[in-house]
Amino acid sequence: MLDFVKVTEAAALAAARAMGHGDNEHADALAVEAMRKAMSHLEIKGRVVIGEGERDEAPMLYIGEEVGAGGQYEVDIAVDPLEGTNLVAKGLPNAIAVLAVSERGGLLHAPDIYMDKLIVGPAAVGRVDIRWPVARNLEAIAASLRHPVSDLTVVILERPRHEQLIKDVRATGARIKLIMDGDVSAAIAAAISGTGVHAVMGIGGAPEGVLAAAAMRCLGGEIQGRLWYRKDVERDRVKSMGISDPDRIFLTNELVPGKNVIFSATGITDGDLFRGVMFFSGGMRTHTLVMTAQAREIRFVDSVYVSEPREIGTIRLI
Repeated sequence: MLDFVKVTEAAALAAARAMGHGDNEHADALAVEAMRKAMSHLEIKGRVVIGEGERDEAPMLYIGEEVGAGGQYEVDIAVDPLEGTNLVAKGLPNAIAVLAVSERGGLLHAPDIYMDKLIVGPAAVGRVDIRWPVARNLEAIAASLRHPVSDLTVVILERPRHEQLIKDVRATGARIKLIMDGDVSAAIAAAISGTGVHAVMGIGGAPEGVLAAAAMRCLGGEIQGRLWYRKDVERDRVKSMGISDPDRIFLTNELVPGKNVIFSATGITDGDLFRGVMFFSGGMRTHTLVMTAQAREIRFVDSVYVSEPREIGTIRLI
């Protein structure tokens, strides 16, 4: 499990060097190459099923790419070396490097299109339905937490397509936290007590939906998702990928059906749940959440990389 921590840490350390430089593509490229290099040392036969592009879109970790040093473990991997390229480019909170791993066939090969999502924590599992009106779902979440609806906070991506959703949530009296990017990070926060986030609603990327589902499998939360199409060609593409009902609702265990699921996410910039990469005289420090679904192991890993041993006395725990 901890081997995969090194992979997200490597991507985070590389991307953090470009924080605030205003160059999305450069930050992403640094994260991709660092993650690819780190995975090349793992004794696995890995296959990327959720990636950043197709084979000819280098330097992305492309869908179908084989990774790892080889070995007896054949796994499928979902990656987002830099979730929140805009966040890093502008030095804003909540950028992370993230991956999920499962046995072959354990992660849905989601197309790179949009997905409408509803994500809740363990208390509301089985009590919500993405087909219901917003008000009914928020009432169900509030009842599960024994809070009034007005105490709830819903995370929504700040996009024009969410204008009506935002109005509907506000009409209930619930609070809204609008984010620029980073709905995987928001999903994790929704499933962990004490973060102040109670649900994630709205349309984001389908690949991020699979990553969020992997996190929910480990944390006991729930995601419901249905693909959202901008063009008929996207619907046709979904059918060609073997999804016979393009309008079906995917539940957590359908997005990530694997029995052995590992999830790792490392903070790049400071956020609600993660501390970002810290550089100090003689070294670097990272903050990672790593989890397994089968054993329900959940660990926060605080790593210090010391490049100059004589400076180790300057490290301070905070």
